[in-house]
Amino acid sequence: MTALIDLFALDCIALNNPAKNRLDAFAAAGELFAKHTGIDASAVVRFLNAREDVGSTALGAGVAIPHGRVKGLKQPIAAFINLQTPIDFAAPDGNPVSLLIFLLVPEKATQQHLEILSSIAQLLSDPSAREHLATESSPEKVCELLKQWGSPK
Repeated sequence: MTALIDLFALDCIALNNPAKNRLDAFAAAGELFAKHTGIDASAVVRFLNAREDVGSTALGAGVAIPHGRVKGLKQPIAAFINLQTPIDFAAPDGNPVSLLIFLLVPEKATQQHLEILSSIAQLLSDPSAREHLATESSPEKVCELLKQWGSPK
């Protein structure tokens, strides 16, 4: 579960984001990733939409893990967005989503991709972790929580 330690950077945490729909949320994630990786924001949105078109990445309980494989990306990277207002995301439980962890992985990172997704899903399945992520107002504390999740105590 230590797969999350190196994924998150403070500049890829956005709290109280005003996105009103999936398009807005993906655009916000694209901007976060563009600033951190130099990958064009519109390209990030295309990668995320390509995966989302296969099926919703919402897990239920108000969370989603939009993700995509990116040609030329050297290391996996993640971003966290907490929305001001939950949005429809075609979740299996029908509930809107307000907590999103976006994941970009290198195009060939199949096993690593699955391990990271599993760790993120375990994190977001924990009601206490979801509560902390939903209510924390400090990007630094959110980043620390995400990095510490599942690490040895």
